[in-house]
Amino acid sequence: MYGDGATIRKILTESGDTWAVVGLSSNRGRAAYGVAQVLQRFGKRIVPVHPKAETVHGEQGYASLADIPFDVDVVDVFVNSDLAGPVADEAVAKGAKAVWFQLGVIDEAAYDRTRAAGVDMVMDRCPAIEIPLLG
Repeated sequence: MYGDGATIRKILTESGDTWAVVGLSSNRGRAAYGVAQVLQRFGKRIVPVHPKAETVHGEQGYASLADIPFDVDVVDVFVNSDLAGPVADEAVAKGAKAVWFQLGVIDEAAYDRTRAAGVDMVMDRCPAIEIPLLG
């Protein structure tokens, strides 16, 4: 388990409401699309990050984290595990307070690096599953 209940709660309730969702496009068939909708329902501002830089759920998209011209609080990562580590590193460089790797996204070295940098991290979990449980 990468990220205990306390860390999950902290990220969802205290880390801030601007979530960059890496891998989010206008493709309704992808998990990121539905998860981003749930995050919005719970008051999060989502920022789509995808090479196409599409507007999704009414929010301007950006091609990379570095292209976002404002601070982000949490970086939610929907890319394959072999691509996720560099995204975590970019999130730390960007000054994010937390990194969240989605279900099935696992990179233990990236987890260790991110935590060593003082950034909260959850891996192999889904915020759309966790957030309604906070009640």
